[in-house]
Amino acid sequence: MPKIAVIGTTTWGITLAVVLTNKGLEVRLWARTEEEAIRLREKGPDSHRLPHVTFPPQLSVTSSPKKALSRAAAVILAVPSQTMRQNLKAIKDHLKESMLIINAAKGLETGSNKRMSQVIAEEIPPGYRHNICILSGPNLFREILLGLPASAVLAAEDNAIAKKAQKLLTAPNFSIYTNNDVIGVELGGALKNVIALGAGMVDGLGYGDNSKAAFITRGLTEMAALSVALGSSPLTLSGLAGLGDLIATCASPLSRNHYVGVELAKGRNLEDILVSMRDVAEGVSTTAAVWSIAQGLQLEMPITEKMYQILYNGADTRQTITELLGARGRHELSGRKWKLFSFFKRRRRAEV
Repeated sequence: MPKIAVIGTTTWGITLAVVLTNKGLEVRLWARTEEEAIRLREKGPDSHRLPHVTFPPQLSVTSSPKKALSRAAAVILAVPSQTMRQNLKAIKDHLKESMLIINAAKGLETGSNKRMSQVIAEEIPPGYRHNICILSGPNLFREILLGLPASAVLAAEDNAIAKKAQKLLTAPNFSIYTNNDVIGVELGGALKNVIALGAGMVDGLGYGDNSKAAFITRGLTEMAALSVALGSSPLTLSGLAGLGDLIATCASPLSRNHYVGVELAKGRNLEDILVSMRDVAEGVSTTAAVWSIAQGLQLEMPITEKMYQILYNGADTRQTITELLGARGRHELSGRKWKLFSFFKRRRRAEV
């Protein structure tokens, strides 16, 4: 029976641990402190964050990286993106060359603006890097814990590695697809959180479904533009890690980033909103990273620009969103330094 180590007691980390244990795998959940490990062993998950969830017998909790990773076939990294590097430093001495390294975080590192796979690659031995995988998709944890059907995409540069991880993670109500576009899958999972913040603002302001649909659609085009500029295929953004995750995150009241947007539209202070939340809204830090990347590339990203102004420069939410929705239209695929036109022209020429 394969053993799986899950790093991180986030709601997503616990969800994956429960799903894989229910599948019949032996799972070890790593907590950062012994105090937390004891509390989880004795009382189970926080009933406010994860109501009606109990740990199956095959799921154990430990604060020892050595015990968590001992003879593990795979390690799943389910920690906030801003603590990824710190957590890797704590566990990397216990990794083995045979282990699959599966990133489940959706964000970019503030300061370096690096994707999580890049952060992981910097912190682990070079010989282990071919085992890095990215798990992403429309995965609202509460629905998955209820046993409702869900799908995700697993990306790795090596197709054999992707298929190996796919087989390990697929569960009765959790379908896993594979992809080799690591950049696109990773960016889709991160960038959709920026758009979800704005979608929450549109809902909070009561601007209706027409405005929200337009906002989400323009957001997807903006996501694709940046992804292509960084080496991805725009077609990846039409898949589970792009459009799929974007729909779920922008539409569902279960989305943390959508919630932040709604609360900002009500006039609440950002710091107060974040302090009141039990989990991390990755879109806030990701917005700063994406804005910085766009500035460096001289890439036109109007939604990201407006989100940055609201979050970091105190711009008025209503005025800024109204300006964004009322912006003068032009061709859908046009934008400063966007490569979307040239990509589709190349495809048409190749098909002739």
